[in-house]
Amino acid sequence: MSPQIPALQAERRGLRLWNVGIVLLLAFASALLVAGFVFYTGWDLLGARGLKKQQKIDSKTLFDLVKLSFGVVAGAGALVALVVAYRRQRVDEDAALRDTTRLHNERFTNAVSQLGDESPTVRLGGVHALAGLADDAPTRQLRQTCIDVLCAFLRLPYTAEADLPTGDAGARHSYLALREARHTVLRLIRDHLRLPQEHPHSWQRYDFDFSNAVFDGGDLSKATFSGGAVTFTGATFSSGVLTFDDATFSGGQVFFIEATFSGGEINFRSAEFSGGEVYFTGTSFSGGEVYFTGATFSGGEVYFTGTTVSGGEIGFPSATVSGGVIDFSSATVSGGVIDFSSATVSGGQVPFSRTKFLGGTVGFSSSTISGGTVDFISAVFSGSTIDFTETVLSAGTLDFNRAKFSGSTVTFTRFAFSAGTVDFTEATFSAGTVNYTDATFSGSKIDYTQATFSGSTVDYTEAIFSNGTVDFILTVFSGGTVAFTRAALFTSTMKFTGAMFHGGTVTFDEATGSAPVGLVASAGSPWPAGVTLAAGW
Repeated sequence: MSPQIPALQAERRGLRLWNVGIVLLLAFASALLVAGFVFYTGWDLLGARGLKKQQKIDSKTLFDLVKLSFGVVAGAGALVALVVAYRRQRVDEDAALRDTTRLHNERFTNAVSQLGDESPTVRLGGVHALAGLADDAPTRQLRQTCIDVLCAFLRLPYTAEADLPTGDAGARHSYLALREARHTVLRLIRDHLRLPQEHPHSWQRYDFDFSNAVFDGGDLSKATFSGGAVTFTGATFSSGVLTFDDATFSGGQVFFIEATFSGGEINFRSAEFSGGEVYFTGTSFSGGEVYFTGATFSGGEVYFTGTTVSGGEIGFPSATVSGGVIDFSSATVSGGVIDFSSATVSGGQVPFSRTKFLGGTVGFSSSTISGGTVDFISAVFSGSTIDFTETVLSAGTLDFNRAKFSGSTVTFTRFAFSAGTVDFTEATFSAGTVNYTDATFSGSKIDYTQATFSGSTVDYTEAIFSNGTVDFILTVFSGGTVAFTRAALFTSTMKFTGAMFHGGTVTFDEATGSAPVGLVASAGSPWPAGVTLAAGW
């Protein structure tokens, strides 16, 4: 809901003026007070109070004082005349506003009639007439009304091209004519949102309600959303491309709550999010695509919380997240693709906490995480593929705290860790694979404290560890495999303090470097069952 605007409140109140008698009485009283003040001040300045009783004021001085007092009274009369003129002007302005509003309403009625006409050309003329009326509207409220009618036109029942009767040329011609009018509405909105906010015809800071509308494309590229709300709640995107390319979100809100994407596409390519908010909460993706290719998030927020992804794609390739939030918390991914390939997370947050990965793919390949956080806290991995191939983690955090791995594949192949943290504290591995083949750890920390391995495979084959820490403190091994085959442990510390081995396999076959700490209770004690050490350890 947009904030109430003082100007709008003033327009609703109408013209309010004091009673003219009260104004004149106050003006005369003020004039008398001022005249008396001037007279007595002049008396003092002329030294009249210091005169002795036998001394008298000469007639010239007295005449000057009287003349000055009458001058003040004359000024007061002019003030009264000014007040009356001001009131007359206000009344005339109010009458002019009423006349303008009446004319506006007449034109509005005609434009709405055109918009509902069966003729495509008349209907298209109605679209342009309403947009022109919005530009000429004498009040903010009347402009918002024109915008509301244009949006309502898009919310009317609409049959998409895919649902037209096969071979019906007449139905297709009617569809194309109506589609042109609908896309013209979007283009006019775009053109007005491109204007600077101070421009008299700018529609920034107004509300646009497209709730439950059916979209088959449209162009809102390079628009600026700096206030107000754009609502696509419950809308259906079944075909076509709706583009927000190069748009700027600096304070407005865009809602796609509970929208349905079954075949359409929305593009936010190179868009800038510096303060606005975009909500896809509760949205269903079964075949459509939403792309944020090259978008910049420096303070804006995009929410996919509670989203269901069973097909289609949500893509952030080459996007930059330096301070904003892209939130997939509590989503369900059973198919489709969520793509952050080549993205840069340098200070923002990308949470997937409590998300269920039942299928599909989440890709961070070739991305850079330097100071930001990607969060999978309490997520469930039972069928998806999570790809961090060739990702660079530098001072950032990957958090899998309390996550459950029961069938997914998580790939960190050729991953480069530099002073970052990967946290698997209290995670559960019962099936699936976590693959770190050829990964490089330099000054990083990998934490499996109190994790449980009962069936998964965690593979660090040929990984390189230098100046970092790998903690398996109080970890429980009852099945599965943790392999450090041919891994290089250079000046790194690997701790198994308090770890419990009840099954499964932990192998350091052909590994080089320092032996892990805590695998035996004391010197000379046997190695735990299932643990294979490198030769010479």
